[in-house]
Amino acid sequence: MKYRMDANPSDDDITAIRQGLKQSNHPFLAGIPEGSLAGYAFNDHDERVGGIIANTWGQWLLIKYLWVDDAFRQRHVGSHLLSNLEEYGKEVGCKMAFVDTFSFQAKPFYEKHGYQCQMTLDDYPLNHSLYFMTKKLAD
Repeated sequence: MKYRMDANPSDDDITAIRQGLKQSNHPFLAGIPEGSLAGYAFNDHDERVGGIIANTWGQWLLIKYLWVDDAFRQRHVGSHLLSNLEEYGKEVGCKMAFVDTFSFQAKPFYEKHGYQCQMTLDDYPLNHSLYFMTKKLAD
């Protein structure tokens, strides 16, 4: 048996490890419905000023990215994007939503929208905290 560490793995190396893990997990996770979705906000000139990206997996809505251009903050753009995403999630059977956010990002925003912090990683990656938050979408 040989072992080697690689500080710069190739995309092929990463794909091979991910595929191996997926094969190992397959007997336990096969058939769980999954999907991807995105929502966008445009200004009057049809320029993108915000967006949200998420995945659905089983009964979970997994929020990956939410961004609003600085010039459009405090105009409820993020709230509309999040609300639209949650409604879509409910329509496709999601009962729970998950998001993570840094201490310098949007914890109060998510709390205002009903998300609760389930776990905190302090000093991550150095001087900040990372919050893992969930919200019940439906019974």
